[in-house]
Amino acid sequence: MKAPELAERLRSGDRAAVARALNLADDRRPTARAETLALLDLLEREASFPGPPRVGVTGAPGAGKSTLLDALVRALRRRGETVAVVAVDPSSQRTGGALLGDRVRMRSGGGDEGVFIRSTAARGQLGGISESAWSAVAILAAAFDRVFVETVGVGQSEGEVAALVDTLLFVANPGGGDTLQFMKAGILELPDVFAVNKADLGPPAERAARELEAALRLGEREGSGERWEPPVRLVSARDGTGIEPLLEALDAHRAFGTAHGALAERRRRGRERFLLESLSRRYGSYGVEKIGGAAGVLAALEADNGESPAAALARLSRAIEAALAGSAGPGR
Repeated sequence: MKAPELAERLRSGDRAAVARALNLADDRRPTARAETLALLDLLEREASFPGPPRVGVTGAPGAGKSTLLDALVRALRRRGETVAVVAVDPSSQRTGGALLGDRVRMRSGGGDEGVFIRSTAARGQLGGISESAWSAVAILAAAFDRVFVETVGVGQSEGEVAALVDTLLFVANPGGGDTLQFMKAGILELPDVFAVNKADLGPPAERAARELEAALRLGEREGSGERWEPPVRLVSARDGTGIEPLLEALDAHRAFGTAHGALAERRRRGRERFLLESLSRRYGSYGVEKIGGAAGVLAALEADNGESPAAALARLSRAIEAALAGSAGPGR
């Protein structure tokens, strides 16, 4: 199936086309990579800004991210929204695939045509985001009303996820001493919305929310002009407490970023990070240096602002391969 036909079927919400496109993006063979980039280029060029909301969900293991995400998806389905979830799992050492898989993730996806859940392997990335995850988000954003990205939650994924999504939601577990750990790791600087899960526990959850709010008041975020103040919401995936207010907070951040230009800037930075990391993974630092290193990549992007990230990746890959072939010299 050619890219234009596949793109059209994706935009119509065809689940078979979604699965086919995601499998194509996971294929590491050169021909499949070229087909994936052609599809992504078409989707990105024809997509209207800002498109469907892209929300990252991260937090420490055991915080209840998957359970909370399940509750959010069910609430969105009641609104009539279609929802896709990219669940980034640890990689199998034997196969390189996702260990946890889709089946154990969420109840809301079973038998609901309006929910699509895809597990993708971290593939050795400490942050839990592989190139296929970037592709998956772009593909799913063409077919669904909202896209979530749930991370491994190893404590080093927040920076990478923040560059991939429009809004980063951090899920905290009450009574785990998380606030001090967050402050030490600098994690509080990144999320846009905080959710203290297990509100049904009562005082421990309320105390954790107060600690987070106090810690956020102490920290100062970078930026000038009007700034978003991250809210802290008490939620319970178990009894549904706070789910609607949490969705309202996510939507409010999206509206703020769109109105003040922060979302466009975030997408630009994410685009740069995607290209630099993709090129580095494919060709290493030596290959990237052949086109002037990080500065050369950014300069090449600035030369053509209308180019999609996929088209830029294809163009810069060709430039690196040509430079590497030339440096090999005759007879080598």
